[in-house]
This record gives sequence, structure tokens and C-alpha cells, in this order.
Amino acid sequence: MAEELPSIVSHISIGTNDFDRATEFYDQVLATLGARRVLDFPGAVAYGKQFPEVWVQTPINGQEANPANGSHVAFIAATHEAVDAFYDAAIAAGAEDDGAPGLRPDYGEGYYGCFVRDLDGHKIEAAVIPE
Repeated sequence: MAEELPSIVSHISIGTNDFDRATEFYDQVLATLGARRVLDFPGAVAYGKQFPEVWVQTPINGQEANPANGSHVAFIAATHEAVDAFYDAAIAAGAEDDGAPGLRPDYGEGYYGCFVRDLDGHKIEAAVIPE
């Protein structure tokens, strides 16, 4: 029997139209969650704690990157303070507010999160997931 894997997600990719600006943004924002650059390639950077989980890159097909309607990326934060730091770093780096840090009782008891739009308009979230 195969060893139990920690997640069903291998990685996600976030497209950008301004690679340098986007990687500077994600360098600042993901550091608040303990993530760092794991891999660097021309036009693509992977972030994670131990392995590449989130790629920020120019679209492979050479077309313009745009946010997908109805989708967003949620990052796990260890504490409310980490959510607050994620939000503050994102806003300071130019993100648009899409939901300040706070409890989200509609998402479950104890769910604490925030939402922002990154520099390319992608909706990203940081949240403490209740046990």
C-alpha cells in the first residue's frame, strides 16, 4: 500500500504579466507564512517550505495572464497573527483589499482569514484552519 501523502495538491501556478513585480510581491507576502523561493527559472519561481508548492510565472503559451473567475488560492497560516502579517504585507506591496482579517463563521467555527487581490488581480487568501 502506498504511503499516505500529506496533500492531494502537487502545486498551483499563478500567472503574471509583470514577472519581476510579481515575484517581489510574493517574496514579501509568502515569507509571512514561512515560505521561501525553492526554485528559480527564467520566467518562473517556485515557493514553498520544503518543496515547490506555488509557482509564479509568465504564461507558458505566451498569452496575457488573467485571473480565473470563481477561483482563488488559499494559504494555511499557523496563527491569527500570521494572517494579519500576510494581509499587511500584501497591502503594503500593492495588493487590493478583498476582505480584511477576521473570523469567518460562515466557513466554520474558528475560521480566521483574509482575502486580497494580488498585482495581477488573482484572489489570494491566508487562513487559520480550525481543528
